[in-house]
Amino acid sequence: MQEARFAFGPFVLDPEAGTLLRNDVPVALGQRGLKLLAALIGRPGEILAKSELMDAAWPGLAVEEGNLTVQIAQLRKLLGPAAGGGEWIVTVPRIGYRFTGAIHRLGSVKRKALPLPDKPSIAVLPFLNIGSDPEQDSFADGLTEDLITDLSRMPGLFVIARNSAFAYKGRAIDVREVADELGVRYLLEGSARRAAGRVRVNAKLIDAVSGDHLWAERFDRSLDDIFVVQDEVTARIVEALLGRLRAPAPRHRPKNLEAYDLCVRARKLMDDSPQAAQEAHLMLTRAVALDPDYAEAYRWLAMNHWMGWVHSGGPTGPSRSIALQLARKAVAIDPNDAGCRWVLAYLLAYERDFAAAEAEFTTAIELDPNEADTFAALSDLTVLAGRIEVGLEHIRKAFRLNPFPASWYYLTLGQAQYAAGQYAAAVETLRRDETYRTSSRRFLAASLAQLGRLDEAQAETELFLVANPGFSIRHWAATEPFRDARTLEHFVEGYRKAGLPE
Repeated sequence: MQEARFAFGPFVLDPEAGTLLRNDVPVALGQRGLKLLAALIGRPGEILAKSELMDAAWPGLAVEEGNLTVQIAQLRKLLGPAAGGGEWIVTVPRIGYRFTGAIHRLGSVKRKALPLPDKPSIAVLPFLNIGSDPEQDSFADGLTEDLITDLSRMPGLFVIARNSAFAYKGRAIDVREVADELGVRYLLEGSARRAAGRVRVNAKLIDAVSGDHLWAERFDRSLDDIFVVQDEVTARIVEALLGRLRAPAPRHRPKNLEAYDLCVRARKLMDDSPQAAQEAHLMLTRAVALDPDYAEAYRWLAMNHWMGWVHSGGPTGPSRSIALQLARKAVAIDPNDAGCRWVLAYLLAYERDFAAAEAEFTTAIELDPNEADTFAALSDLTVLAGRIEVGLEHIRKAFRLNPFPASWYYLTLGQAQYAAGQYAAAVETLRRDETYRTSSRRFLAASLAQLGRLDEAQAETELFLVANPGFSIRHWAATEPFRDARTLEHFVEGYRKAGLPE
């Protein structure tokens, strides 16, 4: 998962880490400058149009060309003259810019291998779609995700979350490298083909330490038996890793395969983007219409309504009520689904029913001790309750189960770091590409302000308000489920210093 570094003159640029070193000493270069430099160095000798560079540094934003000119000028000043006295970055009048220096591509800094847990550990890699129809990709993805969920429910196993597993989709992999990056001993690989009412699944379980194949099997069944196949694969893996044939209690499966496909596609769209949220809403609404007893579809529809309320400025009252109603229905349909439980717990906390929320979180962890999202959500609420160190422990556990998580994990980590007074660490977390353009910017602005970097804080505040024009400190403080006055005041103080509107 590592990207290459680039050396030129006395400099080394690491785009993934977001660092520029001069003779091994860090250069104080902002995020815009780093992104511009990475774009130019990535295509040395080529002319990059101004529009390309502006897209690289300000993705999704309309900014004036003068901003690019200022950033290029600052880059030139920081880099100084190139060897021989020329410039590293040359202006091509009326077109763009070109990087002229000699570039040496360096190997990446190898990601430190994560230590193995004290129980059998496994990652399920994305199953390949070996059919001729690319539309069946979602079917293969759904099979992968369901196997992860089935294995995750086994208390004797350590199972990597699906977001991290899918970081390897479409990539040629080295088994040992993947196992090191995810901190697991075993990998499950496979393929799936769905056609003419039939499904063919190939699966193999690999010991990444020895390279041995512990188990492999092919299933050729009617499409109606797909969930039976999933149960069989799960049971075989559990038998291979725990030494006995055992499977978790049966899950409440969907009855309609079209609804299943829609839910698989929709859960990939659960982010801060209003457009993605609208697409997910249509898919999930259709899914529950096709299968009114499909618990997972109700669960994600509940989150879809809640995210519309919190992140996209949706109507507070109706969205809260609908989200909670949908979450309760999901749990009623499948009380053994940990995902449904933690979603209900999270929404109950926003209703200030903290005792009920804590009970649901406890049940969720008992049902699935490997559900990383549960610990990430619990971290958020624990920090707002003033138990900051415990909140940090929860989010660290979430990252261990999900080393390559969704953007909101970084928001949660950055929030916890801010609450702990770890402002520099929060800035580093919240400037990662995974979360930088989301609503986490408010915490980034507050962290910069607490460090006394008020110009940067103000710039981040302005960018945050472009995407969240209705934000106010008063509304945020009133709607977030704080249980500790000192923690609330700490956040409000940072917001005010950053210039967020009252």
